[in-house]
Amino acid sequence: MSEQQNETQADTVHRVVLNDEEQYSIWWADRDLPAGWHAEGTEGTREECLARITELWTDLRPASLRRRMSAGSAA
Repeated sequence: MSEQQNETQADTVHRVVLNDEEQYSIWWADRDLPAGWHAEGTEGTREECLARITELWTDLRPASLRRRMSAGSAA
């Protein structure tokens, strides 16, 4: 990768996004969000956003699966 590409990537602002299943990802801050995704509120470098996702996303199971499993154990 060229030095110019590295600088461009370092200057790119990302945002943390999540979907209705509470799955997280990053997206470019200057682009419209894809359908079904919502901004979590964190913006920064790619590394900062990935670090935030690591803090937030401690259970990788989709929300619907967590709910089903919780309902099954309560029965």
